[in-house]
Amino acid sequence: MEFALKNFFFALPLLILWGLCITPLSIHLANRYQIVDHPGERKTHKGIIPRGAGIVIWLGFLIWCLFAAEAHPAVRYIGTGGAMVFLAGYRDDMKSLAPLVRLVIHVGAGLVFLLSVELPAVHLGVCLFWITGMTNAYNLIDGANGLCLLMFISACLLSSPLGNTTLFFALAGLAGGVLHWNFPSARTFLGDGGTTLLGYLFSCFFIYTVAPGLGAIRFVELPFFLLLAGGVPGADTLFAIMRRVWGGRSPFSPDRGHIHHILMDRGISPFWTVIILTVFQSIVVGSGVFLFIARLS
Repeated sequence: MEFALKNFFFALPLLILWGLCITPLSIHLANRYQIVDHPGERKTHKGIIPRGAGIVIWLGFLIWCLFAAEAHPAVRYIGTGGAMVFLAGYRDDMKSLAPLVRLVIHVGAGLVFLLSVELPAVHLGVCLFWITGMTNAYNLIDGANGLCLLMFISACLLSSPLGNTTLFFALAGLAGGVLHWNFPSARTFLGDGGTTLLGYLFSCFFIYTVAPGLGAIRFVELPFFLLLAGGVPGADTLFAIMRRVWGGRSPFSPDRGHIHHILMDRGISPFWTVIILTVFQSIVVGSGVFLFIARLS
């Protein structure tokens, strides 16, 4: 059952204000403990930028969970898995964590959520693979100011017609408050903790929303539908893995072949790169949502 509208319209401005007002505290914390991002070969920024603003989204989400859990019990499990994902990423922001360790944590977080919802057994593996992939995809797409946040916000808003509208709008509002500090000029970065958390939250809430009707979707159809729902981050990550494996490198190895790098290397400014990819994200995710609605109706 959805929240009463009066509660939603009260909560949404508070979530936006949370991001707007608490992010400066995370900037101070990052500067104090030197959780910062230095310029580099694959970076678009020039100076040293504090990172770790993902803690604002994480804490805001946990507080919101206290009010959402009664109407949506699965939120408890998403909150638990989200904490696993965020803390692993935040630890990586401070001191590098082995990619395999992070992957194991992400898989575990996906399982924590999936075991709380009823899914056809044949779809469980596909959904786990997608959630784990999207958790990492939002981290990999974070290569320009505001890009990861706008990918997340647009995906949440476009997924809202599937159901659980207030949940998706609440997530978008929480991220929207932080966006002010990250776009068009970045005064802080989300860090790995924040980007992976966004990927995890979107993918879990998407599966939670469509789970009641997944039995109507054949096993061979589901990966295609989820690929569209994953939008730009999902497609970019899939091609990145294929590109690296084809080149004989580890799929975890960094490179400058992501779609945002390609656009910027062709002379498109970071600002317009983000705008173009957000439009493309809207088209792709919107197509995926349309197919889901058509198939589940």
